[in-house]
Amino acid sequence: MNLIRLHNIGSRLYRRKIPILPTVIRYLIFLIYNSDVPCSVVIGKGTVFGHTGIGVVIHPRVVIGENCIIGQGITIGGRSRAYEVPVIGDKVYIGAGARVLGPITIENNVIIGPNAVVIKDVKANTIVGGIPAKILKENIDFEDYV
Repeated sequence: MNLIRLHNIGSRLYRRKIPILPTVIRYLIFLIYNSDVPCSVVIGKGTVFGHTGIGVVIHPRVVIGENCIIGQGITIGGRSRAYEVPVIGDKVYIGAGARVLGPITIENNVIIGPNAVVIKDVKANTIVGGIPAKILKENIDFEDYV
């Protein structure tokens, strides 16, 4: 049993409005993987967590696309005074220790470098890195890097 399978079970229960079991699964994920991934998070098919998702923190309203790779120790969440949270597109690689914060959109085929702090929108087919994240390379072929 891994984090994504536990989350999928909890997410199905959450969408069927079963009251207590999604919360139990959330705490089970926290105890086993030291991660906070609420059952309300929408995670697309084919998305995987590197190193079983240890240390991952995700805001409850985040949407993550399909076929993404999420490294360990990352944070995806909002910022002060903003209700909106990040929306992650399809085929996005988020490196270990990265932070994706605020009401932003990460489009498809994006690579976010390790320990990057992303606080602005990122266009498709781009590599970003640094603090704060800056465009390192544009018009990439995602398959060449991941």
